[in-house]
Amino acid sequence: MSSASAPDTKPKRGQPCPCGSGRLFEECCEPVLLGRRSAASAEELMRARFTAHVAHDFKFLHESHRPTAGKPYVAEPGEPSMAWTRLVIHDHGTLDQPDRAFVDFSAYGIEEGVEKVLHEKSEFVRLDGQWLYNRELRLGPAPFRSAAPKVGRNDPCPCDSGKKYKQCCLAKA
Repeated sequence: MSSASAPDTKPKRGQPCPCGSGRLFEECCEPVLLGRRSAASAEELMRARFTAHVAHDFKFLHESHRPTAGKPYVAEPGEPSMAWTRLVIHDHGTLDQPDRAFVDFSAYGIEEGVEKVLHEKSEFVRLDGQWLYNRELRLGPAPFRSAAPKVGRNDPCPCDSGKKYKQCCLAKA
């Protein structure tokens, strides 16, 4: 058994923020995590929540999650096994109203020496001017949508046989 301690991966002032914004930690997520200011957008809250996972700031995660916000925080024993390493924001925007937004992201981490990825589209809501993580909208990448137009039963067959699709390739399927 090695006596070397695990490397300290918690965010530090003067270093790039773990959220991947390219800004220094003290200019990016630290003020949000410390409660000095609120996240200005759903994306900014997502970045702060990722950084909270890196920093093991579970109280912030509890307080920024809509179902648990405003309820007393009780720490759970033990440390998570995932060491979060990087965040990639794929897309973000508002939903059907300005106080509802989404963030589509991939969060990468190392667990038992293997890199794993969590790809999620999350819903955020703004209550009393404060953005909160509400729920997962979808796990995994967006569904594949074909760019080709769908062939109708009575359309000419795409194989150029001169027959209708229903009398040619559809019948063979």
